[in-house]
Amino acid sequence: MLIDIRDITKVYQMGDQQVHALSGVTVGMDRGEYVAVMGPSGSGKSTLMNLIGCLDTPSDGSYVLNGREVAKMTDDELASIRNQEIGFVFQTFNLLPRTSALQQVELPLVYSGVPRKERRERAKAALEAVGLTDRMHHHPSELSGGQRQRVAVARALVNNPSILLADEPTGNLDSQTGNEIMALFDELNRRGNTIVLVTHEEDIASHARRIVRLLDGKVRDDKPNDRRVVASATTAAAPA
Repeated sequence: MLIDIRDITKVYQMGDQQVHALSGVTVGMDRGEYVAVMGPSGSGKSTLMNLIGCLDTPSDGSYVLNGREVAKMTDDELASIRNQEIGFVFQTFNLLPRTSALQQVELPLVYSGVPRKERRERAKAALEAVGLTDRMHHHPSELSGGQRQRVAVARALVNNPSILLADEPTGNLDSQTGNEIMALFDELNRRGNTIVLVTHEEDIASHARRIVRLLDGKVRDDKPNDRRVVASATTAAAPA
């Protein structure tokens, strides 16, 4: 199992009060899965995303990522995990304004100590994978919103991470561009990438093969996405 979360709680101290963001959450995800985590504001989905991405640590419970207990890792080991094992895609793109698309995608490889020639080749390949070969020398101001998000996806993929973790990846995009980005995620999952998608939108979650729904810091339900399963079966049964 790639992600093995068992009975996790997360408590924040807010002045004199304790806020229980997660209460006894247990969830597992295998390599190659495409999972959407859904829930209303305050349900705990952002907290769960931060824990999966090793951006935060649980107050109690166990999180084993790719065979390693996260709670036992040092700060340096956690930083390495975030760089090597997890590719992040955020709603706000998080691109540097004066840096070309190619240089943006190279950044994780710079932090990993990859030699210049190799990181340039790998960054070009990542941009090609998201359909941006002809835009690699453009800056963010010269790119559309959808192209900027594709750069962010390429940057997330360049280290060949175990997990692609996307937080509301279409939140700043119009519906047509959002559909294009979700089609890209669909293709990446078909190629074998593990995707965890955090969203509050049903139409975005419908792309995933499984939906985990949170409510008040607990898993309300966790089951295959029936709409996606039916669509896949229909496609498979269609005549050639």
